[in-house]
Amino acid sequence: MIQLKSTNEIAEMKKSGQLLAQTHEKIKSMIKPGVTTWEIEEFVNEFLAKHGATPEEKGFEGYQFATCASVNDEICHGFPNKKPLRNGDIVTIDMVVNLNGALSDSAWSYAVGTISDEAQHLLKTTEEALYEGIKQSVIGNRLGDIGYAIQEYAEARGLSVVRDFVGHGIGPTMHEDPAVAHYGRPGRGLRLREGMTITIEPMLNTGDWRAKVDGNGWTARTVDGSLSAQYEHTLAITKNGPEILTALNDSDSE
Repeated sequence: MIQLKSTNEIAEMKKSGQLLAQTHEKIKSMIKPGVTTWEIEEFVNEFLAKHGATPEEKGFEGYQFATCASVNDEICHGFPNKKPLRNGDIVTIDMVVNLNGALSDSAWSYAVGTISDEAQHLLKTTEEALYEGIKQSVIGNRLGDIGYAIQEYAEARGLSVVRDFVGHGIGPTMHEDPAVAHYGRPGRGLRLREGMTITIEPMLNTGDWRAKVDGNGWTARTVDGSLSAQYEHTLAITKNGPEILTALNDSDSE
């Protein structure tokens, strides 16, 4: 069941999203060789508490952390740990913020020190693919238009699109209908309506698109050890086009 949001509900989600964006900006300044994802985890817990918010991921279906921290070949749901990040690594930090009951969800991939040309291409293309999907998020378009735009953009640049993990509706709970695939055919799928709030969160790989899950039951990684990156925004479908709720400022909205 899809829950359409009122203008007031979207405004509250945007407040949550602004806090999430501020958190990512702080994390960006922390990323360097030698830092651990556990330090980032601790920062996120403290920063959100300071601003009256809570990490919605913690406790979700038994997940124990405020963040997902996925390094190199880890696609998503990596556990934060005390292993120092190394020069040349890439790391994705994903989190969901609950601010007074309003949710927002955003992931960003970061370069650690100096990274390879291959990794640079992956990060740049994944972020650009996210915005290609957002451009299609207008009233009357279909979910397949979003997926097709992302897939075409990624594959034309030599990258593969993960199929096993998709975007989703959000608010008032973390994962709601509809599922938002990052691949597909144009003109297919559910039609977008004003008041829908969804995440678009493409995960692209430099190699095979397929995933395997570690023994912890959570962490997904590429089957061939290739690099993976993810960028994600929460957005609202409005009569004025897609409104990005997790952008740091209004100028980032499409």
